[in-house]
Amino acid sequence: MGKWGYAGLFMITLATLMYEVLLTRIFSVTLWYHFAFMAISLAMFGMTAGAIWVYLGFEGSSPRDAKSEMARCALLFAVSSVVAIIVHLRFPLTSANSANRLAVMALTYAVVSVPFFFSGVSVCLALTRFPRQVSKLYAADLAGAASGCVLLIYALKTVGGPTLKQYGLIVADNGGAMFISIEGDLRGLRSLALIAGMTCAAFITLDRVLPGAQRRFLKVTWAKGKVEPPPIYERWNSLSRITVSDDPGRREKPFGWGLSPSYPADRKVWQLFLRIDSSAETVLTQFDGDWKRLEHLKYDVTNLAHYLRPDSRVLVVGAGGGRDVLSALIFGQKSALAVEINEDIIDAVEKRFGNFTGHLDQNPIVEFVNDEARSYIARSKNRFDILQVSLIDTWAATAAGAFVLTENSLYTAEAWKLFLRHLTPRGILSFSRWYFRRTPIEMYRVTSLATASLMQSGIGEPARHIVIVRRMNDGANAGAEAGPEGVGTILVSKEPFSEVDLDTLERLAREMQFDVVLSPRSSVDPTFSRIASGKDLEHYAATFPLIITPPDDDCPFFFHVFRLRDMVRPSVWREYSDIPDVNAVSVLLTALIVVLVLTLLCIIVPLALTTRKESLEGALPHFVFFAAIGFGFIFVEISQMQRLIIFLGHPTYGLSVVLFSLLLSSGLGSYSTERVSGLGPSRSALARLILLVATLSVFGVATPRAIEAFQASATPLRILVATLMLSPIGVVMGMAFPLGIKLASRHSDFLMPWLWGINGATSVCGSVLAMTIALNAGISATFWTGFACYGIACGAFVLAGRKISRGPARSQGRAKVPASVGAWQV
Repeated sequence: MGKWGYAGLFMITLATLMYEVLLTRIFSVTLWYHFAFMAISLAMFGMTAGAIWVYLGFEGSSPRDAKSEMARCALLFAVSSVVAIIVHLRFPLTSANSANRLAVMALTYAVVSVPFFFSGVSVCLALTRFPRQVSKLYAADLAGAASGCVLLIYALKTVGGPTLKQYGLIVADNGGAMFISIEGDLRGLRSLALIAGMTCAAFITLDRVLPGAQRRFLKVTWAKGKVEPPPIYERWNSLSRITVSDDPGRREKPFGWGLSPSYPADRKVWQLFLRIDSSAETVLTQFDGDWKRLEHLKYDVTNLAHYLRPDSRVLVVGAGGGRDVLSALIFGQKSALAVEINEDIIDAVEKRFGNFTGHLDQNPIVEFVNDEARSYIARSKNRFDILQVSLIDTWAATAAGAFVLTENSLYTAEAWKLFLRHLTPRGILSFSRWYFRRTPIEMYRVTSLATASLMQSGIGEPARHIVIVRRMNDGANAGAEAGPEGVGTILVSKEPFSEVDLDTLERLAREMQFDVVLSPRSSVDPTFSRIASGKDLEHYAATFPLIITPPDDDCPFFFHVFRLRDMVRPSVWREYSDIPDVNAVSVLLTALIVVLVLTLLCIIVPLALTTRKESLEGALPHFVFFAAIGFGFIFVEISQMQRLIIFLGHPTYGLSVVLFSLLLSSGLGSYSTERVSGLGPSRSALARLILLVATLSVFGVATPRAIEAFQASATPLRILVATLMLSPIGVVMGMAFPLGIKLASRHSDFLMPWLWGINGATSVCGSVLAMTIALNAGISATFWTGFACYGIACGAFVLAGRKISRGPARSQGRAKVPASVGAWQV
């Protein structure tokens, strides 16, 4: 295979990885955030199935046949990936009906995994039919995949989500054309390449010629199971998709999460709604300098802190459409600093709709900062009188339940201790969350967070520093959507609330028809007072039917409130059916069932029906080894994605950095085993596996400390630190697969497809199991489970080697062995 073959493989793997990471963005828009992690499982499943098909169904025997099939599958990947996206965007493949969820998810899983199947076939043929060039080909494979991780982040800013898939089609189509150019007479494939290229050009032309985001051919037509109205503005980036809708010339009742019924119902304002990933909502309010038009902001329960701390320096976390900034201005505060992670939201407020919003950035006391809030605050040397966080994840995050990870970095004890440190002595931390009347679980958890962070900050009586006020919906709040019954605001003061503070809050509550749920004077719910007391909180939380313990950085799943033992108890689900996490947990369990069934049908059963039984005799240690490294790798990978999401501030960054680092370093590790003997468990092979276990143990101990040390660094430095941390474990984990293959080849060549299938199947299922472990035991537990799997793999390797050394090697011909491809299992 010549240079065009290497280039073709590079482009196919680049396009495949871009498609995988792109799915996390599209799923976050069209489905819920908790589907995003399934993109990894989809890629592994589809590409493993493609590799198994090479073993079972590909009948070509010559290199020419392999090249022809590689080109054909590369082109089919290009076309099918666009078709899969179109099908997914045009048809609502999700259902709120639990009876249909299993079938709906299976259909979604199957449709979107088809492109990965074709990519798996193409890459597998490249790595298995040209053994003399496998080192260079594997290098091209990993280099293309790693490049796709980085390229996607920048491409999303320029091109957009669904539209980016059109350009991915060009990349994959060029890859197929390069495979075609290897041979001189492949006219039919050249025609297919030409058709694919013309199709891609037609998509791009339609997308660019038809003006307006709402007229694009590849566009989001439904989201979260509902038809989406055409937006007047749309932008995609690696963080989210934002849209602005509604008519700027129409006046309506002012938006307010907890707007008081005392506000005159006949007053109206001009406003636009900015939605993040089609559901999380913020508002752009028209402002022309007339403060009377913004009087409604004084009637919102989220703004109570401004009454208690006038003439303050305000820090707003999650600037959104600028509503909290306007609140600081109308209360006459000293300054307002707004931190927003999404630069496109800031651009919409300051530039695209700047004339509508009054160019808030030009106000001398206002400053917008594009940064991840937690790391920015950690770097800041300033102190603030009010730190306000008002439902920045809104209903989209709550409905997604435990699998929302962007905002979860703000809902941990470590984050709240950081916030308290950056308050002045008179400072107040204000968090607003949804309030469910029967079981206000979110407010229970923020109360637990407040109590824990205060006590860890040296405050012995946290109840004197906490106040909770709620506004329950009664139809007066025009801005509210169906879902939560109200909004609660927790105020956490660095100093004990004074009698004047409490008198002011009680007076405001009477005037605005709010409810004081908890204060140093009273409590309407004994659970709140029990949590706020801080007395034996761990024991009380352990006996509570839901999880109310304060989340920490190791288990940051604020919205996940069901214990593992309760996930299979229908009585618990019925009792707390109004809690959004019920939906998230049911999706996780459904995903596990779907993954297990499809893996069984598409990988295990075909292998069982076609493998010679005599080849499986004595193979148990080999099976254990490859199952263990499959589970081990995915547990380590998923745990580091979750950990780096907290460290880097967003799921896309965590996913891209982990994949990029592990792909490159694992390729180096695999390449380093080229000269290791396959004649039994050599000292060199055992030494490498011992080094693997030792490196993982050091990594597991050192990583939390390194993350803590660099938490306050700028994002580029944090990305560099993450890459440097991951590279060593990638190198050593990359050694396991080829070492196992070399040893197993002494047992039987026909065993190889089974070992590949087992490794792929455990990797697919492990992606869901890893999430389950993390939710219920923490990120560290997921990592150390992976560590234990590698320990088991070492034992199985030694046992398999001893069995081989006791008897003659049994080579039974040359099998068609799927290589380590696609999902890049190592």
